[in-house]
Amino acid sequence: MADLMRTGLYDLHIRLGAKMVPFAGYEMPVQYPLGVLKEHLHARAAAGLFDVSHMGQVIVRAASGRAGDAAAALEALVPVDLLGLAEGRQRYAMFTNPAGGILDDLMVANRGDHLFVVVNAACKEADLAHLRAHLDLEVNEITDRALLALQGPAAEAALARLVPGVAAMRFMDVGIFVWAGAELWVSRSGYTGEDGFEISVPEGQALAFAEALLAMDEVAPIGLGARDSLRLEAGLCLYGHDIDTTTSPVEAGLAWAIQKARRTGGAREGGFPGAARILAELADGPVRRRVGLAPEGRAPMREGVEIFAAAEGGQPIGQITSGGFGPSVTAPVAMAYLPADLPEGAIVYGDLRGKRLPARIVAMPFHPTTYKR
Repeated sequence: MADLMRTGLYDLHIRLGAKMVPFAGYEMPVQYPLGVLKEHLHARAAAGLFDVSHMGQVIVRAASGRAGDAAAALEALVPVDLLGLAEGRQRYAMFTNPAGGILDDLMVANRGDHLFVVVNAACKEADLAHLRAHLDLEVNEITDRALLALQGPAAEAALARLVPGVAAMRFMDVGIFVWAGAELWVSRSGYTGEDGFEISVPEGQALAFAEALLAMDEVAPIGLGARDSLRLEAGLCLYGHDIDTTTSPVEAGLAWAIQKARRTGGAREGGFPGAARILAELADGPVRRRVGLAPEGRAPMREGVEIFAAAEGGQPIGQITSGGFGPSVTAPVAMAYLPADLPEGAIVYGDLRGKRLPARIVAMPFHPTTYKR
């Protein structure tokens, strides 16, 4: 793994006994001695600390120094209402391409005089190039800060011991706080379905901050394995798997992220790449859609498994994009793209090593979310 990058917390992961694997160009912890199953359950019951420093942190600024001007420009690349995003709030968004597919999904925060954008690690370089090529804005990647996620029902109590002001935050609030002289950029968000926070920390203080959290009984380090099973139970998309350049936001079940202002008849209808397809699908419905599947029995159906309408014969009608065992629901769960006319409750069949096994179409999330509204 000599050609892989390392986050500033690499030595801490090694000291904690992490198993390291290649991920998005980085050497990342997939699990710790606790193991994926117990790490998952710990994050659901108490608080888990994740190193997500591999993700891209970007400041987007207009020459005027007003976040609204940066938001107006950025709306040309996303189907999301950014002008309506209040200072101190963040919003989920996605870059779309001219065919209506998704280039990446991201978080955009309004911080008064600029936008703070967090993008996926695997798409980081392409996203930066995309922003710089299409917008007359200052686009600066932040490379001297770590990014941590603290997730779970005990996350608020744990973080508030170090930073008391975070307790007043609600889901998707952002704020700047100080801990031991370090400026923390905090959002009340995450990707586990649990209440929690993402915290951008100056790299020089990241180790001390992580150790201060891990010293608390309720906080345990969590690796990529449990991060994946947690987001799967929450019905959340993973870029490059459940969403990509061939899937539209509407097919992916992300229409909730396209506000009224950008829809047909809205104040700023369209004006983003792929608007013709996306607005048409919002009006008429997509041909296929992302659905939740509950495989019957104990065998997980994983990514790539082909789905059929019947137990025998016929061509595949779709395939699984994410799947595995859900530790909190104690059963296999999966997501797949299937014909949009198939109703909830319908039985389909996944081909596992030449044998078709039944799975039921179910609502997502598979496990209830606990965001602090």
